[in-house]
Amino acid sequence: MKFLIDRCAGRRLAIWLREQGHDVWDASGAGPDPGDAALLEQAARESRILVTIDADFGTLIHVAGMEHAGMVRLPDVPAKRRIEIFAHLLMGHSDDLQERAIITVRGARIRVSKQKP
Repeated sequence: MKFLIDRCAGRRLAIWLREQGHDVWDASGAGPDPGDAALLEQAARESRILVTIDADFGTLIHVAGMEHAGMVRLPDVPAKRRIEIFAHLLMGHSDDLQERAIITVRGARIRVSKQKP
């Protein structure tokens, strides 16, 4: 799978995903922050699943109607648990991710919002 890892989601997660064989673009190593809209546009253009902890991307998608290629939000997942949670998501929700779903993890709860046809 292809991912765009937002700065706030962590470099360790980006490295781990690469080690698992995924195509990863890590925003933290790309110079100055271009802003949420630019990151979302890049992710959509490159068919990358955006990984973030930031709620602003949901507003850009649901309110502003911006295109996306899927998103994983980890708003209250501590950095030390992100890899463990992401491994679980890849095992149990790969199809959802490939179908451009928006997945939000809060505590032990995983919410999957799928695109409407």
